Amino acid sequence: MTIEAHPNLRDLVRPAKLMPGDKVRFLSPASSPDKAGVFKRVGVLESWGLAVDFGEHAFEKTAYLAGTDEQRLADFNTALRDPSVRAIFATRGGKGSYRIADRLDFEALERDPKFIVGFSDITILHLSFWKHSQLPGIHGALLNDEFGLISSESAASICRMLMSDEDLVLQSRHEEETSRLTSSGRAQGLLMGGNLEMLATAAGWILPDLKGCILLLEAANMYLGQIDRQLTMLRKGGHFEGIQGVAVGQFTDCPPSGSWTVIDVLHQHLSALNVPVLGGLPIGHGRNAQGVPLGTMARIDTETGSLTVAPATVRTDTGMLSWT
Repeated sequence: MTIEAHPNLRDLVRPAKLMPGDKVRFLSPASSPDKAGVFKRVGVLESWGLAVDFGEHAFEKTAYLAGTDEQRLADFNTALRDPSVRAIFATRGGKGSYRIADRLDFEALERDPKFIVGFSDITILHLSFWKHSQLPGIHGALLNDEFGLISSESAASICRMLMSDEDLVLQSRHEEETSRLTSSGRAQGLLMGGNLEMLATAAGWILPDLKGCILLLEAANMYLGQIDRQLTMLRKGGHFEGIQGVAVGQFTDCPPSGSWTVIDVLHQHLSALNVPVLGGLPIGHGRNAQGVPLGTMARIDTETGSLTVAPATVRTDTGMLSWT
C-alpha cells in the first residue's frame, strides 16, 4: 500500500526534531496544575538532555483557570515568539484553552515552527493551529502509571515523536473497550481530532475542515447523553462529511445508562458514517495511554489492527512530509 503526502503539505515547513540542549517550556493555557506533578515531568525531559523552563504564570490560579485569559495568552504568545523555545508543553488540560484559542500568534508559529504538546482541553489549540497555520501538534503528555510514576510507555512515545523522524505505529488492544467498534477496511488521510468535547466546542468557529481526514476520537468523564449530543451535533452539522476513517481511542469513566453503554452510543453514530473504524487504540485518558501526532498523514488497517502515523518533524531524507 503506497501512501502519498497530502498535496497541501508538501511545501510547508515542519519543526525540526529536538536535540539534546534544546529548550522546552511548560505553560498552563487551561487549568492550574499540581506543581509536584509538573516537576516529575521536568525530570524526565531533563533526562533526555533537554533544558526546561516555565511560563511566567504557569502556576497561577484564578477559579478553575491558571490565571486570567490575558496572563495565559501572554505566556503562550511569548513562547511562540521566543526562538530559543523549541517545544511547548501544556502542564495539564482541564478547562480554558478554548477561551484563548483564536487569539494566538499564528504568524510567529509559521515563522518559527515548534512543537505543541498536550491533549484533552489542549485539543482545541491543536485544531486552531492547524486551521490557521496547518502545523501539526502532539496529542499526548507525560502521564502517570498506576503507581503514580511517569509511565515508561507514555514517555517513550513522546520522546520518539519529538526526537526522531520515524513513523509511529500503534496497535489496537483487545482489552480496550472501544476495540469492539472495529469494522473492516483500510483508510488513509491526515489524522485530525482528539478529545470529543473539544471537537464539539470548536465546531462553527475554529474546527478545521475534516474532509479527507482520519478522525481521531477519545473522551473521559462524560455521560452517554453528553457523548450522544456532541456526536449528533457534529454529524448533523456536516462536520464529519468526507472523512476517510475513524480511529477510536479510550473512552474512560463514561458510565452506562440502563442497558446502554458507551459502545452502543458510539456504534450508532460511527456506523452511520460508512467508513472503516479502528477502535481499541491506547490514546486518551486511560491506562498506558500513548501520544500521537495530529495534522500529519496516517493510515488505519483494521486487518492488522494498526494505526500508522507519519512524523510531525521534518524528515531528514526528504525534508518534507512524505510517505511510501
